[in-house]
Amino acid sequence: MVHLSTIRNDAETDTPMAKLMRMSLADDDTPGDTFCSSVYGSRYALEALPTIEMPEEEMPKDIAYRLIKDDLSLDGNPMLNLASFVTTYMEDEAEKLMHDGLSKNFIDYEEYPQSAEIQNRCVNMIGKLFHAPTHEEEEHSIGTSTVGSSEAIMLATLAMKKKWANERKAAGKPFDKPNLVMNAAVQAARYFDVEERFVYCTQDRYVIDPVQAVDLVDENTIGICAILGTTYTGEYEDVKAINDLLVEKGLETPIHVDAASGGFVAPFVKPDLEWDFRLPRVVSINVSGHKYGLVYPGVGWIVWRSPEYLPKELVFNINYLGADQASFTLNFSKGASQVIGQYYQMIRLGKKGYRNIMTNLTRIADYFSTVLSKRLGFIIMSKGGGEGLPLVAFRLDASKKKHYDEVHL
Repeated sequence: MVHLSTIRNDAETDTPMAKLMRMSLADDDTPGDTFCSSVYGSRYALEALPTIEMPEEEMPKDIAYRLIKDDLSLDGNPMLNLASFVTTYMEDEAEKLMHDGLSKNFIDYEEYPQSAEIQNRCVNMIGKLFHAPTHEEEEHSIGTSTVGSSEAIMLATLAMKKKWANERKAAGKPFDKPNLVMNAAVQAARYFDVEERFVYCTQDRYVIDPVQAVDLVDENTIGICAILGTTYTGEYEDVKAINDLLVEKGLETPIHVDAASGGFVAPFVKPDLEWDFRLPRVVSINVSGHKYGLVYPGVGWIVWRSPEYLPKELVFNINYLGADQASFTLNFSKGASQVIGQYYQMIRLGKKGYRNIMTNLTRIADYFSTVLSKRLGFIIMSKGGGEGLPLVAFRLDASKKKHYDEVHL
């Protein structure tokens, strides 16, 4: 990848435009034009935006705002971005609450105890949604907020690896070759020195094969990662089949469910689908708040089945800002806004609101699938009727000779 800062701009080359800029700046070196009635009539309109070094002098706020806004106009419009799963709309009331939390450092529990309490409420609600088992002595779910699903998956991988290593140590067995069975979660495995054991897709199967996944398990397997809603086709991997095969073979291998996308869809559209803590081998689940959780990026969540699956040595008890704090994240400082936004959505919409939205999205996706296949002749790769995420993945029919492909479209 070419770093954009290595590309020379007009001001750095001996072009007519560069000469004109230098002449103009040399002729008028007084600060009077900083109060020009128009941003584009000021000297700053002739200068390139700083890219390497912080400028020596100040810049009027309205000019700084306008120039940066113009610069950002080269970005795409988030409302038109169909290539990723990101929330692009929240109500004004939610935005106001999130704005009020911009200056709160979430990790400072002593100073902002209610923000921490709101996180705990969200974890409890998500745990209930995923059927986390409750215990008489502990009614609360075990989990935390993250900056996104990637961090959540890494925390899950760390927890599985540590628990596996502790059990191997206690049994006097080697613990230097952990592996993870998956068809994703590559970053987590590589970052934490875990062997990747892939279940590869085929031309007609775009998800993990339960039999192949369980066949890859051995004594060094820390877990199996299954996806509830794949990135490419939105299909739900068969978590129950993996669970049942493990039980049938007497294997205690844990399952982590990457429900980044499907975690806020399946419970409302397919509530009878068994993929969560109703299955005994599922020990942890992550979900994204900024995908179908309906919060601006970035926020994610992870919930564990019970405390035994989160080794205590991974939880840091810190007295850093005036109070004892228990923390298990890869980040320390972060804003409170997204956590507040998640809580707003959950109590504002409730289960009925989420159900209505996800049902509407599913119906819209089904409509587009019908149009694309029946009227335009595309082959639909995603599943409709709520059997997968509310999206449409399609391709051209290879049997029909065309002078263009999907990239051209």
